[in-house]
Amino acid sequence: MFNRKIRGLRWWMIGLVMLGAVINYLTRSSLAVAAPTVLKELDISTAEYSYITAAFQGAIMLQPLCGYVLDVIGLKFGYAMFAVAWSIICMLHGFATNWQTLAVLRGLLGLAEGSANPAGMKAVSEWFPAKERGMAGGIYNIGASFGSMLAPPLVVWAILHYNWQSAFVITGALGLVWVAIWLLLYDAPARHRRLSKSEAQHIAAGQEQHLQGDGKRPSVSSILKQRNFWGIALPRFLADPAWGTLAFWVPLYLTTVRGFDLKQIAMFAWLPFLAADLGCLFGPTVVPWLQKRGVRLINARRGAFTVGAVMMMGVAFVGFVDNAYAAIALLSVAGFAHQTLSVTVITMSSDLFRRNEVATVAGMCGTFGNLGLLIFSLLIGGLMSSVGYTPFFVSLAVLDLVAAVLLWTLVREPLRADSPADSPVKESA
Repeated sequence: MFNRKIRGLRWWMIGLVMLGAVINYLTRSSLAVAAPTVLKELDISTAEYSYITAAFQGAIMLQPLCGYVLDVIGLKFGYAMFAVAWSIICMLHGFATNWQTLAVLRGLLGLAEGSANPAGMKAVSEWFPAKERGMAGGIYNIGASFGSMLAPPLVVWAILHYNWQSAFVITGALGLVWVAIWLLLYDAPARHRRLSKSEAQHIAAGQEQHLQGDGKRPSVSSILKQRNFWGIALPRFLADPAWGTLAFWVPLYLTTVRGFDLKQIAMFAWLPFLAADLGCLFGPTVVPWLQKRGVRLINARRGAFTVGAVMMMGVAFVGFVDNAYAAIALLSVAGFAHQTLSVTVITMSSDLFRRNEVATVAGMCGTFGNLGLLIFSLLIGGLMSSVGYTPFFVSLAVLDLVAAVLLWTLVREPLRADSPADSPVKESA
């Protein structure tokens, strides 16, 4: 399949976006891996750590602002601007001396890094025909799990060979390198000098005409009135806490509950994110498999989401198994399942909204996802010492099943199929 279908400049462009996501999630995951060391050296409590993570989640809820900026000034320079900001802010983490400073820096980091998801969806909507968007979205979302997977060995290596401060300087510097590559190689399809006429025609032929956009700035109020927006925003609110738990709390869980040291974290904490990489490709594979059996595009996306939600039931048993490696295996299943459903619902913004709205919609849905993560993270920080982690693992499984029900209930079926990919039209008011 890859040899036949993943050819052309558009796949190189989404690979470049994926590389940016790798750096984005590497920098945001660095603190979670370094947390056992940072909390000890700076005398930070678990509750204070939850405030630090909450600052990040609170600021990243401003994703609609990032998406709006990207829709207005363009993806190439807009994304580069945000990437420079998050790289420098990440490096400044190494100069923090207390939890308050870390909280401020994490908030600024969240604001800048909120650009990743809107940027990815905007690139997918511009560069890919509808039938290829699922796979393209899966590829760029690999960056999220691969960056999180890369964080444990890289950060632990930096801590053991230098100090925890160096981990943030190194990961931030990698972001600046990516910006230079991005500015050199990326451009929109309409302006890219290396895009062949045949590939441009291939992209244009698969784009839904009713989603092309009218050149106007996106209207937030109009988007909020649409049922399909809530149909993907509310499932994000319920499902995204799973990713935040894996990214921000699992290293601490392995240290405090399972007794892992730094070397063991480096050896095992990346496995759920490796599984998540596979989930990024599995979800987009389920969709065409269902379409070949007569299922319409939106229903196929909902079907893939439901498959992931059912698999997420395994995470409920993490706290009940005695063997630490069995717990890691279940967390890995959770990583696979979450990315299966996550990449599916994220892609739906490009199926349901106009080109000039996609980044804004993706950012607004991201706000709901991060609000759910923020609330969940604060609950863990406040209640973990009294109730433990087990109730939170169980709730993750339940929340994803409820999210699947909402996706089926709220998102409307396409009223017509006016493209080869059986693409939807916007729902009526």
